[in-house]
Amino acid sequence: MQSALAELWQFFIANLRASHFGVFLLSIFLVTEVVDVPLISRYDFIFIAAVGFQLCALIFRFEQPKEFFVIFLFHLLATGMELFKTNPDIGSWTYPAAGSALFVIATVPLFSGFLYSAVGSYMSRAFTFLNLTFERFPAYHHFWIVSVLIYLNFFTHHFFYDIRYLLFAYVFIIFWKTKVYYQVYQKRRTMPLLMTTLLTAIFVWIAENIGTFTRIWLYPNQIESWQLVPLGKLGSWFLLLILSFALVSIIYRDKLQHR
Repeated sequence: MQSALAELWQFFIANLRASHFGVFLLSIFLVTEVVDVPLISRYDFIFIAAVGFQLCALIFRFEQPKEFFVIFLFHLLATGMELFKTNPDIGSWTYPAAGSALFVIATVPLFSGFLYSAVGSYMSRAFTFLNLTFERFPAYHHFWIVSVLIYLNFFTHHFFYDIRYLLFAYVFIIFWKTKVYYQVYQKRRTMPLLMTTLLTAIFVWIAENIGTFTRIWLYPNQIESWQLVPLGKLGSWFLLLILSFALVSIIYRDKLQHR
């Protein structure tokens, strides 16, 4: 029993260390919800804080340059999607205080890219802190085909047929045998990759509820009064995590075992 508790604690600590950027952002959201930041807009403060955090992480070597590369790549792709999704003609969600921010492009405050970067940062750092390896990983080209289709569908489903259910099927077919191996204590453990992705999506959904509760961004049904983010968003995050995994795999491909 004591050994199990010790392993659970080590698992928690490893995940906390891997998610340090996400935890930092959520903390800033909560603090700025109850404390007014003087002389600067809330969104600009979050952006400056996020940039400062990343610079400190690099300077003090809390993050490796390759992890920073992943964060930068996520930021670029995410900003492109944010510009599309927050366009008034699409209106998937809004940033209610964007009008008062300086660091903003059209309807998108620049800190928003860091929201996705935090997910990428976690996945990248998890390789180190959870000592991740994979077994029966699918052919790499299938991985990238489904990932590109996932990204494109976030745009095209507004105009054409939504293929997300086909994408779920594709993901299940290529990953249903894939196992994740991790070790944070004495024994090496394993879990199906699909289950790992679903559990991670649940935690991202919880974080998203914190973000909307603090009115950092809002979905249309939350503008008049806050309510939980619909559970249907779990599917979107599940697919987005597959895309995130593809981007992270650029620097960790040697950990992926295909057989």
